[in-house]
Amino acid sequence: MTTFPHHTAETAPEAAKENLKASEKAYGFLPGLYQVMADAPQLLDTYLRTHEAFVSTSFDNTELTVVWQSINVEHDCHYCVPAHTGIAHSMNIDQGVIDALRDETPLVDPKLEALRTFTLALVRGRGYVAQADYDAFYAAGYGTQQVLEIILGLSQKILSNYTNHVALTAVDPAFQQFSWSKTDKVA
Repeated sequence: MTTFPHHTAETAPEAAKENLKASEKAYGFLPGLYQVMADAPQLLDTYLRTHEAFVSTSFDNTELTVVWQSINVEHDCHYCVPAHTGIAHSMNIDQGVIDALRDETPLVDPKLEALRTFTLALVRGRGYVAQADYDAFYAAGYGTQQVLEIILGLSQKILSNYTNHVALTAVDPAFQQFSWSKTDKVA
């Protein structure tokens, strides 16, 4: 198995140093994902910019969480599910929503469930979605703008989930209390 470097602001390639310094200042620690991504400064920069773009979409914090966690769980990301659980708590997301997303159970709110279901249809279909899925999504109050915004969120999650898969990024101490794996819920 290939070992991926984990950079600090001091050891990172020059083009990644400012992003690492800013992230460490913002979070109070340097996330392991960023330490790994820093080896390819353009990846780190793209991830950070994509994140900023996604959080400025039409989705509220709960909807952002539904999109992120639905994708994280579907991609079986051992790092992002705990991280986004902690982030969801910091965003004051309802515990029932957090648990349902982690456990892959339906969300109580029909509009949020439509968002989760459509996001998964988009991921599983690799962009090909049946008309019935569009119809259900639109009936819940979403539109073409939100379809495209989910693609933006998916882009962000592909960058992070795949990086964590190849690098086997360790869950940050701040999020270890939220550790997760698909096998945990099967047992």
